Amino acid sequence: GKNMIVYNEKQKYFNLSNKYISYIMNIMDNGQIGHLYYGNKISENISVSHMFRQRGCILAPCTYRNNLDFSLELMRQEYPAYGTGDYREPAYQLRMKDGSRITNFIYKTHKIYSGKKKLEGLPATFGDEKDVTTLDIILEDSLINCQVILSYSIFEDLPVIVRSANFINMGDNDLYLERALSMSIDFFDSEYDMVQLDGAWSRERHVHIRKLEKGKQSISSSRGASSASHNPFFALKRKNTTETTGEIYGFTLIYSGNFIAQSEVDDYDVTRAMIGINPFEFEWKLKKNESFQTPEAVIVYSNSGMNGMSQTFHSLFKNHLIRSKWANKVRPILINNWEATYFDFTEESILKIAEKAKSLGIELFVLDDGWFGERNNDSTSLGDWDVNYKKLPNGIDGLATKINDLDMMFGLWFEPEMVNEISSLYEKHPEWAVSVPNRNMTYGRNQFVLDFSNDEVVEYIYNKMADILNCGKISYIKWDMNRNITEAYSKILPNNRQKEFFHRYILGVYKLYEKLTTAFPDILFESCASGGGRFDAGMLYYAPQAWTSDDTDAVERLKIQYGTSMLYPISSMGSHVSAVPNHQVSRETSLKMRGDVAYFGTFGYELDVTKMSDEEISEVKKQIEYFKNYREVIQLGDFYRLQNGENGRFAWMCISKDKSTAVVAFYKVLAQPNPSLKKICLEGLIPYGEYYCEETKETYFGDELMNFGLICETEFTGLIQEDSYKGVYHSGTDKGDFTSFVYTFKLK
Repeated sequence: GKNMIVYNEKQKYFNLSNKYISYIMNIMDNGQIGHLYYGNKISENISVSHMFRQRGCILAPCTYRNNLDFSLELMRQEYPAYGTGDYREPAYQLRMKDGSRITNFIYKTHKIYSGKKKLEGLPATFGDEKDVTTLDIILEDSLINCQVILSYSIFEDLPVIVRSANFINMGDNDLYLERALSMSIDFFDSEYDMVQLDGAWSRERHVHIRKLEKGKQSISSSRGASSASHNPFFALKRKNTTETTGEIYGFTLIYSGNFIAQSEVDDYDVTRAMIGINPFEFEWKLKKNESFQTPEAVIVYSNSGMNGMSQTFHSLFKNHLIRSKWANKVRPILINNWEATYFDFTEESILKIAEKAKSLGIELFVLDDGWFGERNNDSTSLGDWDVNYKKLPNGIDGLATKINDLDMMFGLWFEPEMVNEISSLYEKHPEWAVSVPNRNMTYGRNQFVLDFSNDEVVEYIYNKMADILNCGKISYIKWDMNRNITEAYSKILPNNRQKEFFHRYILGVYKLYEKLTTAFPDILFESCASGGGRFDAGMLYYAPQAWTSDDTDAVERLKIQYGTSMLYPISSMGSHVSAVPNHQVSRETSLKMRGDVAYFGTFGYELDVTKMSDEEISEVKKQIEYFKNYREVIQLGDFYRLQNGENGRFAWMCISKDKSTAVVAFYKVLAQPNPSLKKICLEGLIPYGEYYCEETKETYFGDELMNFGLICETEFTGLIQEDSYKGVYHSGTDKGDFTSFVYTFKLK
């Protein structure tokens, strides 16, 4: 894999390339690193001198007295600083002992090697010697005796570059890092639209697209979590880029805390794209010989539209980020008791639900909130991870055994990062709750956040959880996190290091995940933050799936799952069929539609199966049987978005890697009067292959389905009067609001 990265000694440039992409940067005249090109693959041994060309400007501040052509204001750079002529936002900033913040990090040396190193304390992509090559560029500021190592890795089989930076203080004086982003790239022009995923609780990751304008466009979080407001992702796409054609660059951060993602268009239409830890409320003290590692940024290039970008992210995450042994395995169909019972259950009522679920074909029973301490409502007992024997006289152990005896797996809910005021933990350790001494503590969901920047707290929670998990009968954990941080302050940090709190907090969360996943490698972890409040690549490293949203309404889920699929694989999206009227929006949708939407994820149920009618029971059995037959295609195949909800119609599909089986779904939100005929063009089929559709009982050629398309069900067009007394329905298989159809195609 070594030949994926070459250094041209004569022209002083680095070329990272594989069969899809080239990423080219150079050592500029001042010793700093310039950015020349990132995009479609170009020849490895080109003369890139013409790419160095710059424009002068009479007013630009110049690095060299007699060279008007070399001004950092006009240069495209790779990891820019502020203060020596470049007035755009910098990638990093350091404060020195004398209060100055001017630095000069210049090229010292570089290393190219196969494979890639782990990032200490942080989630990151991985790969072995065969499929990934890494370049470390070592830059040094000799005045302050500090180094920054810029690391770049390229994967052999994906159009992806991953990047991070590591600051090392080798001098005698303390340094303060005030800003340390993970990546910055200066693109040649600004003819892009910015794609982002925004929302709020129960309407996470809706797609928003806006044109790049002069100045800055950014999304960020300062909640202590990546947040439901903005996902730590953005993309820059050409105006004419669609789902299947055109250029797009996608960026994400493998991090679960405060972030910023920004595009800045300067006076000369250069676009600076950057992503990293949010500099707001951040600072890091570096003593002699200490280093600071930024999280890893992922940069994807696609010239086959947004689907191309998404499939690259999906593939990277499944094969090079998710460490769990569940990464490329189909997931068990689960039932969660939460919407069936809330806090009000006994061992007996739980077993009734489990027995019924087993008879339907469900494989995993998950016991949600309410099994510990005195937890009969949400005002008490968080932090007291001891089983409530009043509800469960035989303990978790006993209940798990009974569920295992039904030949079902057993799973359990935790909220490890939180504590209630009414709890024995808070009585013993009030100082473990995040708060500022003598100030009001803001309430959120009747709970406080534990100080995970304190190792003692992490260790305590680990031991409590391990005690329960050591019974060996637990196959799955739902790790919830239901409130964001307020009054950010740690009792264990000195007063001049309080701005380290947010990053140290998330490192503590990672530390607990690391300890648990190492000690219990067979457990399937699902992360959750009131649904999708911390659905990010950092979490995926430890937990291969996340609860996509607390909103389980089939209609709302279309937008949520559509947006989430921009970068997260289908197998990472927790998706359940829940009761109607829906508990979040009070809408009624058919059991069929709820199932058809939930198929495209991990799939499971969150309702009281003991209260279902015979008709519902037989439908659920059919759903489960269908899903078991096709979950490999859905969870491990390639995913394509086909229709994005304009006119209230969504469509998407999954196709097996060998293209022999495809599952296609079409959803209509609201009925229209006297509608036109609709069709969907499929993607990814073998053009000359003959595909039999089980639902239409017809055979089609792949190219026919991709180019002409599949004509959708005939919609209802109103009553046709036969005589004045009795109306006759016009035939139409697609009647009313909230309808869905799933088609299964098999290569003959």
